[in-house]
Amino acid sequence: MKRSAIAAAALAVMMMAAQAMAVSAGKSVEWPTSMGKVTFKGDDHAGKGLKCNECHTKIFKMKKGSTTMKMADINAGKYCGECHNGKKAFKPAGNCAKCHKK
Repeated sequence: MKRSAIAAAALAVMMMAAQAMAVSAGKSVEWPTSMGKVTFKGDDHAGKGLKCNECHTKIFKMKKGSTTMKMADINAGKYCGECHNGKKAFKPAGNCAKCHKK
């Protein structure tokens, strides 16, 4: 009984630590766009103290390819635009080269 309680407590601690971890450092996701490749870098966002669950699944679904983003949506405050609004993070309008790389 005591072993199972210790194992359950250890499992709970590991699960909480996984939830608290920031966006996977060292990992990135790329999207080809007509304006150039956009790369989401885990290091950049983790370095700002962001955690995965701040965006997943509140803003983005976890399934790859399930979100189709358009700049009009982002500029309207959806998807990346929820944070990239000129207050919390840089505003995309006029800053194309920060995300789009030729």
